[in-house]
Amino acid sequence: MLADFLAEQKTISFEACLAQIFCVHLFAGGEMVLLVSMAYDRYVAICKPLHYMTIMSRRVCIILVLIPWCVGFIHTTSQLAFTVNLPFCGPNQVDSFFCDLPLVTKLACIDTYIVSLLIVADSGFLSMSSFLLLVISYTVILITVRKRSSASMAKARSTLTAHITVVILFFGPCIFIYVWPFSGYSVDKVLAVFYTIFTPILNPVIYTLRNKEVKGAMSKLRSRYLKPGQVSALIRNVLFLEKK
Repeated sequence: MLADFLAEQKTISFEACLAQIFCVHLFAGGEMVLLVSMAYDRYVAICKPLHYMTIMSRRVCIILVLIPWCVGFIHTTSQLAFTVNLPFCGPNQVDSFFCDLPLVTKLACIDTYIVSLLIVADSGFLSMSSFLLLVISYTVILITVRKRSSASMAKARSTLTAHITVVILFFGPCIFIYVWPFSGYSVDKVLAVFYTIFTPILNPVIYTLRNKEVKGAMSKLRSRYLKPGQVSALIRNVLFLEKK
C-alpha cells in the first residue's frame, strides 16, 4: 500500500495479481474460521471452566489452528480455479487499489456472469456460515452465563466484547461485498479499504486493550509520565498556542 502511494505508475503483472488474490482469500478465509475456533475456545472457557484443560488439549488446539489454514487454502484454490483460465485480452485496469477477484473477472473477454455468481456463492457461503456459527456460539454463551451470577455475566461480557467487536468489523464489509455483489463499486472500494487496512490495524488495539497486563502497564506509564499537573500544564500550553 505504501509503495503504491509513492509510485506514479501503479502496475502489476498478471502472475502477481493472481498471487495477491491467492493471499487475500487465503488469509481472509482462514481468519473467518479462526474466529470460529476462538468462539469455541471462549465457549469452553466460560460454559465449562472445570473441563477446560481436558477439552482444550494440545491436540485439540493444534486441530483448531490447522482447520482455518486448510479451509483458507481450499477456499482460495477454488476461487483461483474460476479465474486462472479466463481469457484476458481487452481492458487491463482494475478499478480498485488491489486485485479484487470480482473486479478482475470482469476484465475477461467472455461473459463472466456465471463465474461471478460462483465466486460470490463460494465467498458468501464461507462468510455467512462462519458468521452464523459465531452468532450461535456467542448466543449460547450469553444464555448459559445469564443463568449464573451477575459477576460471571460481567466477566463474560468483558471477555466477549473484544471478540464480538472484531467479528462485526471483519464480517460486516465482507458480507456486504459478497452477499450484495452488485452494489456500487465506489462503496465496495471503501469497504475493501476498511476490511483490508483498518480492521487489521484495530485488531491488536482491541485485543491488547482488553488485556489486564496491558491495562496495568498503561496505567503505570500514565501515572509515571502523565501526572495530573503535567497534563493540565500541557493543555494550557496547547490552548495558549491556539490563541496565538
